[in-house]
Amino acid sequence: MAIDIAQILAAQSGRNYQLHAEHINPRWAKALGIIGFDKCYERAEGAYLWDREGNKYLDTLAGYSVFNIGRNHPVVRNALTEFMAADYPSLVQIEAPLLSGVLAEELKRRVGYGLDRVYFTSTGAEGVETAIKFARKATGRSEIVFASNAFHGLTNGALALNGAEVFRQDFGPLLPQCRRVPFNDVDALKEALSQGDVAAFMIEPVQGKGAAVVTDGYLREATRLCREAGTLLVSDEIQCGMGRTGHFLAIHEDEGAEPDIVIISKSLSGGYVPVGAVLTREWVYDKVFNSLDRAVVHSSTFGQGSLAMVAGLATLSVLDDEKLMQNAKVQGDALGQGLAAMKDEFEFIHDIRWRGLMVGIEFAKPKSLKLKTAWATANKLNKDLFCQAITIPMLSDHNVLTQVAGNSMTTIKLTPPLTLTDADVAWFLDGFRDVMQRLHRFPGPAWEAVYRIARNAMQGGATSRPAAE
Repeated sequence: MAIDIAQILAAQSGRNYQLHAEHINPRWAKALGIIGFDKCYERAEGAYLWDREGNKYLDTLAGYSVFNIGRNHPVVRNALTEFMAADYPSLVQIEAPLLSGVLAEELKRRVGYGLDRVYFTSTGAEGVETAIKFARKATGRSEIVFASNAFHGLTNGALALNGAEVFRQDFGPLLPQCRRVPFNDVDALKEALSQGDVAAFMIEPVQGKGAAVVTDGYLREATRLCREAGTLLVSDEIQCGMGRTGHFLAIHEDEGAEPDIVIISKSLSGGYVPVGAVLTREWVYDKVFNSLDRAVVHSSTFGQGSLAMVAGLATLSVLDDEKLMQNAKVQGDALGQGLAAMKDEFEFIHDIRWRGLMVGIEFAKPKSLKLKTAWATANKLNKDLFCQAITIPMLSDHNVLTQVAGNSMTTIKLTPPLTLTDADVAWFLDGFRDVMQRLHRFPGPAWEAVYRIARNAMQGGATSRPAAE
């Protein structure tokens, strides 16, 4: 008997958190319930989600930057449906698959920099692990340098390049010979490379955790320093790439920067089939696969799956045909400028930074005595609490899904689909202004609600943070 997915969805509707509590991650399910994020979403399209009661939400997470072209895009869905109807073979393994060659050609054309070889993965973290291996083999060195506050994934090697102790704690010993330097500090990078033992410097042009942006010229100077030291420059574009900044890659914004390896994933999938790609210089690839008997010395079971390749090709076509990179620039500037205009009005806002539709809203201690008291009290109860005082009412009162930026506990990060419209920008800005106005009234109902949530979380032994990546 064929499985009836529609029947399963209907019969099990609303049991999401019960099932997770019983079988998957009870603490996560409980934490979401405490802060009111325990929605059961049952429909998705573009930048929107609908819960089982029919309420519509604006999604500014996009599945941690997976849905750059929006959720359930019909072009990708139709391409996958047509491909499956063709009964075409996939994952034969002892072959050279056609569609991975086609996708590799398309990616090379968009990425540039003379990166002539493409290695396919299933995830971004797998791409990071690949880059580590390739850099060590190609250079004959073992040291990897990464930036403070970086996020490159949570597998063992990638975790060694993670700038946040909250993710690293209790999982050691991690991959050795990984060295941290301050983000945007050219002198520190020069010092780190001075011993001539560094295989690669891995950097996110816009950091995934707090949307911190490299300063103008930093990547150009990093290119020069890496060339002089014989070190490979690796650009992690897993979150900030694929058009999010208004260019295909975020590093494209820094004229003169030239990476030796580029890592792409997440949104290349269109949100349908996991896929990633690592693009390298030919000489790097040839050092890894340096003989016939080492032709598959590094491989990935699902890396060149035909469904994933179709999803990638269809996603690239949508980016081009719908001019989503241009829209990311236009709507990102509208969103960023709208938020920046509130900075002088609201004491809690410390900084607004953005590149296209990758936006960081950073908060800090205010100047007035009353608000200082509110800030201190919130931080004493829980370091995540102030940002949750924003994300919670944004969801409950304005139907906007947002996230605290992982290890940056004073920053909210926005990575909405690149399909965002003028109306969506206004929706977010209106809701954010309302929440800010209420938080700037202390004491008041907004703060009473925040403290109640904090007490419930502490009593339940749960974190108040609704997002990790």
